[in-house]
Amino acid sequence: MSPSLTLDRRSFLRVTALAGGGFMLASYLEPLDLLAQGRGNTPPLDSNAFVSIDANGIATIVAKNPEIGQGVKVMLPMLIAEELDVDWKDVRIQQGDLNPARYGGQSAGGSFATPSNWEPMRRIGGAARQMLITAASQEWGVPAAEITTTPGRLVHAGSNRSAGYGQFAAAAARVAAPDPATLTLKDPKNYRIIGKPVPGVDNHKIVTGQPLFGSDMKLPGMLYAVYQRCPVIGGKAVSANLDAIKALPGVRHVFIVPESMGGGSMSGVAVVADSWWYAETARKQLQVTWDNGPAAADSSAAFTAKAAALAKEAPHNTTRKDGDPEAALGTAAKIVEAAYDYPFLAHAPMEPPNATASFRDGKLEMWAGTQQPGGVVNTIATALGITPADVTIHLPRMGGSFGRRLYNDYVVETAVIAKTVGAPVQLRWSREDETRQEVFRPAGYHFLKAGVDRTGKLVAWRNHFVSFSVAGAPPAPATPGGQPSGPRPAGSSTLGAAEFPARFVPDFATHVSMMPLGVTTGAHRAPGACAISFVMQSFLDELAHAAGKDAVQFRLDLLATTPIPLQQGGGAAFNAERMTGVLKLVAEKSGWGKRTLPKGSAMGVAFHFSHQGYFAEVAEIAVDASKRIKVNKVWVAGDIGRQIINPLNAESQVHSSVIDGLSQLMLEITVEGGKVKQGNFDEYPVMRMRQAPAEIEVHFLTSDNNPTGLGEPALPPILPALTNALFTATGVRVRSLPLTKHGFSWR
Repeated sequence: MSPSLTLDRRSFLRVTALAGGGFMLASYLEPLDLLAQGRGNTPPLDSNAFVSIDANGIATIVAKNPEIGQGVKVMLPMLIAEELDVDWKDVRIQQGDLNPARYGGQSAGGSFATPSNWEPMRRIGGAARQMLITAASQEWGVPAAEITTTPGRLVHAGSNRSAGYGQFAAAAARVAAPDPATLTLKDPKNYRIIGKPVPGVDNHKIVTGQPLFGSDMKLPGMLYAVYQRCPVIGGKAVSANLDAIKALPGVRHVFIVPESMGGGSMSGVAVVADSWWYAETARKQLQVTWDNGPAAADSSAAFTAKAAALAKEAPHNTTRKDGDPEAALGTAAKIVEAAYDYPFLAHAPMEPPNATASFRDGKLEMWAGTQQPGGVVNTIATALGITPADVTIHLPRMGGSFGRRLYNDYVVETAVIAKTVGAPVQLRWSREDETRQEVFRPAGYHFLKAGVDRTGKLVAWRNHFVSFSVAGAPPAPATPGGQPSGPRPAGSSTLGAAEFPARFVPDFATHVSMMPLGVTTGAHRAPGACAISFVMQSFLDELAHAAGKDAVQFRLDLLATTPIPLQQGGGAAFNAERMTGVLKLVAEKSGWGKRTLPKGSAMGVAFHFSHQGYFAEVAEIAVDASKRIKVNKVWVAGDIGRQIINPLNAESQVHSSVIDGLSQLMLEITVEGGKVKQGNFDEYPVMRMRQAPAEIEVHFLTSDNNPTGLGEPALPPILPALTNALFTATGVRVRSLPLTKHGFSWR
């Protein structure tokens, strides 16, 4: 979870004068407060502003978090600018470097940027405004309470005086910063920036191809590196034809890194040359002897067979049990039993991992597109034998991630290479490196059995979930709280004890068994939920069909059930009322049950709660005789709180989630002998523009809750919404992905 920047009565704001008139406003957290927030022994900061205002009234606002395309580089400054009360045209945005003492937590992941920063960023803007008011009050000799602001101007109506912010910026630098907790923030009805569509600050550079991303970075005397890892994931390099490679054109250095340097990095062979092409060409002539390691036994086919065998055995653990599901299944009017599975997936960001580093005089300067820059500093310092204070991290924009850049393996490898060669180095992964040496979304297997009574009510549910364990041994028995102790699950291969429909079925059980895994796995966009939703909402659709009920009404009835108190397993507090709201909204907007579609066409519905967001979606598809699918339209209804900060970006995030989720339906990573078989987009065909839905209609249902994030929660429901529509259109119930296994393709 991304730590938030907490501004309370023990927090301070530091002010610094600017040359030429103006002021800078920085956050300041006492060392004990930083320690309490999990940030270690961070010393007091030097002056470095979130906000600076020059003599002309231009406000420069720092965007502290990494930008991966989720729009945070605009969203966070919007919050500050709103309470500062400045015209957006007078705002300039600056990307902040890594500096947790100045900015608090700096990360991108888990859709936490909005909930973590909604309050603190607005208070920073409000503090800057109050300091300008105080400066004007002192100059004009009037009470501060009588001074108001219009965008970029201070106004005293009683004396008919007004002035631009720039006129009092220098004086504001001499004003004591207010306690942020004492500030009165704007009434939402007075918002001028929040809630308005604001384009991305980097849009022009992106569409005109200007340098912006990590791979655009160039330093004087910079060399280029490639890094050959073992084809079997996690294997180690033993020896290689180093002398022969070093003699090739353009090659400057070639050496073996025998062990992991931490941060998920791997042993491998580094080739450093005058250009990336020289390095990549030389890499193809490497002859390496590898110690393949334990992952050589991993294979997708073996995992599937092992999961089927484990499903017939007693589970290793029970993470939730309510009532007596076995007895309830014995008396149910109708029983549905099904096995669901989904494959490993790669992230496939458009820009493969890369980083640039310069090591000089015992200090490392790094330019790295990473979602967790703070998490890599200590790892780099340990690997290089320097102190964390000697590591500087700059944050270029990233060309996508979907969770891949939560892992800093390529960053650590770049640092080690730069120190070894003694020159600035840029490490670039190829597309094949990225696809075959990923941190994969883990596969999973669900063996489900549930029953409905004579009225069609869901009364019993049992799931035996088979997944993977890093430790390679079955988990120990569950703790009294209902959570497994013992080995850590691999990556996002978890099923929360409170995952819906847990608590809404009186007799319910989730059993878990685990298999050892050598392949590296981790978070994927909407971790866990991107797969769990497919299983849960597809199986619910099967049960609605067995009960003879409409798919929407069946879900509404289930949501209306009085839930069992949240005791076993904990987890996020799922709110059935909020989910009911978005389900009704999407049914209304899509005309669910009121439209007549041609033969071969159908609609499917699903919902899912993840990352504090409530989303329900309807997909309308058409399937031809060749089993080619055309997605005609998708309706999305979401509840992410009382305020949509940037409607333009919010809609774009939902569109992206829907298309990304649809893409996952046709994708798989296949492991054989510890090696990934796919290498590029010809074998891992992400959805093309011509295959995307012609229309995605987005609706937000506002609720009286603080705003939450939007990078992930709109993705999970689209997978089962489409497969449920596929069943209605064709009679084929898809229980395993990808859809290509069943002969389906995009039209």
